[in-house]
Amino acid sequence: MAENEKMEQNTPAASGKAEKAKKADKKAKPNTFARIGRWAHELKVELKKVVWPTWKQTVNNTLIVIACVLLVGVFIWVFDAIAGGLIQALTHLVQG
Repeated sequence: MAENEKMEQNTPAASGKAEKAKKADKKAKPNTFARIGRWAHELKVELKKVVWPTWKQTVNNTLIVIACVLLVGVFIWVFDAIAGGLIQALTHLVQG
């Protein structure tokens, strides 16, 4: 049965139907302004679903981010200082 369906899809009549369906889809496509309006409406609906953080949560999260950035910055600074010292020691040994 599956072979019959494949054969029917390859016939010119089946491909003609597919082309007509594609043309119908293109004709049914709304114009640009209607699509923009629908997008704006859907955006408004989705934004109503958003749970916005309180001011206290925002401040708390901001402080956590700042602390993490400082911690990573200090780690990179220490690693850079150690790596720089090692490279200087190695170059001093090679030159000396």
